[in-house]
Amino acid sequence: MPVTDLKTKTDHLRETIASFETAIVAYSGGVDSALVADLVHDVLGGDNSLVVTAVSDSLAEYELETAQKLADSRGWNFRTIVTAEMQDERYLRNDGGRCFFCKTELYTHLSRLATKDGYRVIANGANRDDMGDYRPGMKAADNFSVRSPLLESDIGKSEVRAMARKIGLPNWDKPAQPCLSSRIPYGTHVTPEALNMISNAEKHLRDLGFAECRVRHYGDTARVEIPLDMFPRYNDLGTKSKAETGILEVGYRRVELDPKGLRSGNLNEALKRHP
Repeated sequence: MPVTDLKTKTDHLRETIASFETAIVAYSGGVDSALVADLVHDVLGGDNSLVVTAVSDSLAEYELETAQKLADSRGWNFRTIVTAEMQDERYLRNDGGRCFFCKTELYTHLSRLATKDGYRVIANGANRDDMGDYRPGMKAADNFSVRSPLLESDIGKSEVRAMARKIGLPNWDKPAQPCLSSRIPYGTHVTPEALNMISNAEKHLRDLGFAECRVRHYGDTARVEIPLDMFPRYNDLGTKSKAETGILEVGYRRVELDPKGLRSGNLNEALKRHP
């Protein structure tokens, strides 16, 4: 029977998770993996589940703090691990395979942890809508037989948010927040310095009230992306001055506002033009 309505999909999702028996969840802090983590904890119990966040330079400090706070508030069996993708030149050279090498590093660690502690399944938060963009990380997941229960239950982003809201997850409406390296154009080397500049610039914008934003890193130029409906607020003389001053203080020499607005994954367009 095709999985259609939300209740049916929720039941299917819980049944899928129950079949895992024991599981590790790769938890990024976003709503997708948070939903999986919460349901895995609920269905399997804390003794049979482990929620893991990978810590590296590509994860903003404020994202880690938020992820930790949510895990603590929900009572998950939670831990962090340190991953070393920043020591992999294949990752640092930032070609179209960057995410593959990052996820390979992550799943290598989780696979070892699963073997050591006896977890049968590694699960992630990939959902149906993730199939519509360039996702080399999914290939890495396949290589490690990682399960994607949301995808297996034909659940998309809007349904993830509805489910998360229903069970009381406070990040049900949290904007997508890909890793900091995704702000650096393909072909430009990833460096800790660049990631730190991006993280600090985006934190500054969030502190000014721009919860959904990206700072694309073009050398000494920061290209700001925010939703089009936030342009009037940004362009207010006082706000724009504060925004640009703070971004310049983290190390950029020039600030631009992208006239096309926020577009998740827009740097992937370069890969489509140059396969």
